[in-house]
Amino acid sequence: MTTKIRRIGILTAGGDSPGLNAAIRGVGKAALGHYGWEVIGFRDGFRGLVENRRINLDRAALSGILTIGGTILGTSRDKPHRMVIDGETKDMTGVIRRNLAKDGIDCVVCLGGGGTAKSALRLHRAGIPVITLPKTIDNDVAMTDATFGYATAVDIATDAIDRLHSTAHSHHRIIVAEIMGHRAGWLTLGAGLAGGADVILIPEIPYDVEKIAKAIGGRSKQGKTFSIVAVAEGAMSRDDAALYRIAEKKLSRAKSLDDKIDAKREIAALDARHQGNTLRLAGKLEELTHLESRVTILGYVQRGGTPSAADRILATRLGTACADLIHAGTFGVMVAARGDHTEPVPLENVAGKRKSVPRDHSWIESARRLGTCLGD
Repeated sequence: MTTKIRRIGILTAGGDSPGLNAAIRGVGKAALGHYGWEVIGFRDGFRGLVENRRINLDRAALSGILTIGGTILGTSRDKPHRMVIDGETKDMTGVIRRNLAKDGIDCVVCLGGGGTAKSALRLHRAGIPVITLPKTIDNDVAMTDATFGYATAVDIATDAIDRLHSTAHSHHRIIVAEIMGHRAGWLTLGAGLAGGADVILIPEIPYDVEKIAKAIGGRSKQGKTFSIVAVAEGAMSRDDAALYRIAEKKLSRAKSLDDKIDAKREIAALDARHQGNTLRLAGKLEELTHLESRVTILGYVQRGGTPSAADRILATRLGTACADLIHAGTFGVMVAARGDHTEPVPLENVAGKRKSVPRDHSWIESARRLGTCLGD
């Protein structure tokens, strides 16, 4: 059943990512050229919906943005149901609904990751037609084969590891490269495999630093004079991982608001303690192996620059498929990548879930076959 659509809105929320502009272009050009709709872009994520800050995304606005990194709309991490307005946290869902009705906007397309999916689901349940597209360099959005931004970030991190090989070899050092990924290790695992890292540490596999040191020592005995350690920012030791599991279990079992607050404070304290973990890891490896260790933290460089061809194609495919779903009247879904095709997935199946690296994943098995140390 098709729906009569005249005007759609689009926004980008959460962290920036390569391919956002390609996705905006994909949705916008299909909407304008194929379906004849008007396209409105909202500035700075959901806050733009609340404050009704918008621009007309006509053909001129969409021209030339395919290769540009970041997002022409700007982004923020504001949540519709918990937004700070004049120093006070408020639920702005009703304001969003009224703004959209006043402006005659029939659907809102939200480009973002897991947090955006949760916010979009709240809007959907409030009666606002929404569709999301999966964006994140972490590749951890549930129910989709891939997210745009990931392929570019893997290329950037792999290039960094390639460059670190030469300095590690020249100075006979351990080089520890920290790669983004708080709760999922797809980026570190992919770049580590592609870059030939000797040690790959990801959040899904808690590590034993003594086993890492033993693996590096084994390389030294074989005449190898350096080692590259690719570590996700969220990777942690077995002891720290056990503490996190206890805290998260307390949160999941909490029945009262006070219990939930206490559990969240405990997790926040663990997060704060985890900061600087890569530097401590490098220091411990130097102590255990007696090899000079140096740390490179790639940080936000992984989010920037021109999106790769793979991300441009994926973002374009998802964007044009999104326009088709809007035309068909299919709302409350995420446009998922599924092989060479796309499919709508209900937001209920996406929000609050994370796609982690399975311990039996083929990339893990390939790393083990190569003799790569995974810290366990």
